[in-house]
Amino acid sequence: MRLLKLVPENTNIQFLKYRKVAMAISILMIVASIALVAVRGLNLGVDFVGGQSVRVEFTQEMPPIDEIREKVGDIGLGEATIQQFGTDTAVSIRTALPDGDKAAADRAGRQLVDGIKKAFPTATTGSVETVSGKVSNELLRTGALSLLLAMIAISIYIWIRFEWQFGVGALFALFHDVALTFGFFALTQMQFDLNIVAALLTIIGYSLNDTIVVFDRIRENLKKYRKMEIIPLLDLSINETLARTVMTSFTMLIALAVLLWVGPDVIFGFTAAMLLGIFVGTYSSVYMSAPILVWLKVGPDSFIPRTSAATAGAERIDRNDDGAVV
Repeated sequence: MRLLKLVPENTNIQFLKYRKVAMAISILMIVASIALVAVRGLNLGVDFVGGQSVRVEFTQEMPPIDEIREKVGDIGLGEATIQQFGTDTAVSIRTALPDGDKAAADRAGRQLVDGIKKAFPTATTGSVETVSGKVSNELLRTGALSLLLAMIAISIYIWIRFEWQFGVGALFALFHDVALTFGFFALTQMQFDLNIVAALLTIIGYSLNDTIVVFDRIRENLKKYRKMEIIPLLDLSINETLARTVMTSFTMLIALAVLLWVGPDVIFGFTAAMLLGIFVGTYSSVYMSAPILVWLKVGPDSFIPRTSAATAGAERIDRNDDGAVV
């Protein structure tokens, strides 16, 4: 029985031939993602902004969002944020947290659910999630700090294991992956909560793993082919690891696509972020981290210890036990 091979043996694709075009596209996408986050912002979940949130699913055709907002406004809990959630018949309704203690929050939660059931008798509601403003601010700071520290620690690890040029390449690739994921959530206005932070950390880990595999082969080939130019050497290294990269990414994409299609709504955002992250992480390992080594002037002789001219040209002299020249 022959084994399935998604990539033929001895591939010779010139990936670095298109490095300038790929880098230009990636930089434009990073800038566009940052602009989207700045202009549209993220649809932060209750985890980060505080308040009360409930998921409502309609058994029949869902009313217009404006009608739902008007009905929820009549409940008397202030302005509500309403967003379609997961399916075409489900929405997430978020209201501000009332002043007072936990009892006041519980009363407001029951009032919200009762008001929704009265306005839409055929709708079903989930449990009410409540997060205080103090906890949400702490979660937001902790989530942002965890992403930043993860990227810095990874760069230091690669710097120690390889060289600083490799660390720069890995850091830029990770920044590319995270920025595009933020841009995706700003564009789609899908809810951004702690599940998405977990997805981002997972994406960083996967992208790092893929990048290290490529970097390991580049380092081996730098020692093996001392006279080869850097661009053919990078192409050779990427082609040698291509089968592993494609197989790993392909199997994960299949699993995530199925989970996105038939999985529970509660992890829809997490799955969508992972699906995008695996794709851009694989892309960045080839077209982000490797080309930067070219622009940082990495070559086969970059990491060879240099000896002084006097030492290199000195004649080796051997002496016997008595000190006489042999």
